[in-house]
Amino acid sequence: MPEAASAPTAPRATIGDSEFDRDTALTRREPGVYDIDLSAGWTIISAVNGGYLLAVLGRALADALPHGDPFTISAHYLTASQPGPAVVRTDVVRTGRTLSTGQASLFQYDEQGREVERIRVLASYGDLDSLPDDVRTTAKPPAIPPMDHCFGPEDGPAPVDGSSAIADRLMLKLDPSTLGWALGQPSGKGEMRAWFGLADGREADPFSLLLAVDALPPTAFEIGISGWVPTVELTVHIRCRPAPGPLRVSITTRNLAGGFLEEDAEVWDSADRLVAQSRQLARARLGGAGS
Repeated sequence: MPEAASAPTAPRATIGDSEFDRDTALTRREPGVYDIDLSAGWTIISAVNGGYLLAVLGRALADALPHGDPFTISAHYLTASQPGPAVVRTDVVRTGRTLSTGQASLFQYDEQGREVERIRVLASYGDLDSLPDDVRTTAKPPAIPPMDHCFGPEDGPAPVDGSSAIADRLMLKLDPSTLGWALGQPSGKGEMRAWFGLADGREADPFSLLLAVDALPPTAFEIGISGWVPTVELTVHIRCRPAPGPLRVSITTRNLAGGFLEEDAEVWDSADRLVAQSRQLARARLGGAGS
């Protein structure tokens, strides 16, 4: 009797041909002006994820500048972005042989049709492939259990419809030692660690690293604070082009004061290289605190 045919495996998405690439693609209206329809697939509740937005602006600047790879990008989040039409305007600040600097802003429209600025960024771009191989570091990859010992959104209760559309687009496996908040027993330590990738199998590149630093649950959850933790400012450093395979992301908070906290993130690739770092300032919605 012939063996039963195995079920065909779904093809893996590739860089340039994936949902992430399609949803961050912009249409150039004229030099320095780009149109995009922000996808609802990258939302948490109703707000568009800040890392996804940073990738959108990052791609606009890659088109506007003579260099294609983000080295450092700093964003100030001015108002919450919503799914739907948006326009990005870029400006070339300086171009050099190894680095170019530009700024960009993303705008949407209010009920009266007036433009509202959502995000403003300043960034320097270069060529990651031209960097020397010399590495001198005391940094070490985070200690995360094997992926099959970690837990993702699919392992918990079914979420409320529309509460976190972004979770369906990520391969996220959280370190159990940073999951006390999900069991109603937060550790009190501002730590979050996870294996990270895109759910369709697309490998990581510099633009998906901009997403990775802001895609884990907030460290505030493990401090015992629930609810939305909106980003005020986020700075990302891309250190090298990531090797194929899942990423490891570690985020820590050491100080919550005055209703604000910092999140320091490190992203490591499958070759044990530190490929991205970030720091963000976020507002914690404390009980009884004003907006």
